[in-house]
Amino acid sequence: MNADLHCHTKLSDGTLGIEDLIQVALKSGVKTISVTDHDCTAGTIRSQIVAKRYGINVVPGVEISCTDKKRSSKAHILCYCPDKLERLEEICHKNSIARKTAGRMMALKLAEKFPITPEFILRCASGSTNIFKQHLMQALLECGYTTTIFGELFNKLFKKESPDHIAVNVDYADPFHVVDEIHYAGGIAVLAHPGFYNNFELLDELIEVGLDGVEVWHPKNSPQQQEYLKKLAKKKGLLMTGGSDFHGGFNSNPICVGDYGPPDECVNELLGYKAKLRRRQKKLERETKAATE
Repeated sequence: MNADLHCHTKLSDGTLGIEDLIQVALKSGVKTISVTDHDCTAGTIRSQIVAKRYGINVVPGVEISCTDKKRSSKAHILCYCPDKLERLEEICHKNSIARKTAGRMMALKLAEKFPITPEFILRCASGSTNIFKQHLMQALLECGYTTTIFGELFNKLFKKESPDHIAVNVDYADPFHVVDEIHYAGGIAVLAHPGFYNNFELLDELIEVGLDGVEVWHPKNSPQQQEYLKKLAKKKGLLMTGGSDFHGGFNSNPICVGDYGPPDECVNELLGYKAKLRRRQKKLERETKAATE
């Protein structure tokens, strides 16, 4: 069961549509994928419908943006297999509004530095539910100011240490609130790529409040971090997931669907996790009832 549980489409900051992504997965021999667009559930149902035509299994998912205020850091939490997808709409909507506001501010700043219009930037973001940094860079690429999305110009514009940066802070949802909301929606909460934002202290804290799993296999987790996360997951009883974090032409490095993914047993544990929890709950209820009789 070749799987990739972390993929993005044009609905957020990817370059492929849902059907194109599924066709790439099919041609790559990937049998199970999850479309985990940022703060966007619009593709969840559609991806499952389209995937059936190609014999691909889609695990329902969404990647929710968070702000770890304690450490002034970003974090992303993946939600898999929610029973009540609509329960996540409010938190996704609030994050989307915050990102839109920041995106528009950055577009105006960019238009002051380069002879492009905010309207052109919006056209570069056509099909997405938001404006991402990659769309700003796409506008510059289309106008001949760069030949790559990532690189020297990207760092100049978006690295906070750059004196010419146009980056705008975005206040996303609290990670502990996100875990609660995912559980209220009947979903599985997994901390994404802790190596990317150095979320290891946050990971320990989220485990204490019921985090279900951690993304072990990811291009931004070093081999040493992957080994650490495997040991931690086994010690704490966490699910282990993985994926390429595929963005198509907006990848920061060459990455293909299926390049990173969990072993079959980890995929099966994820898919059977909620049934396992229900069995455990029923057993506990029976034992409690027997003890009181």
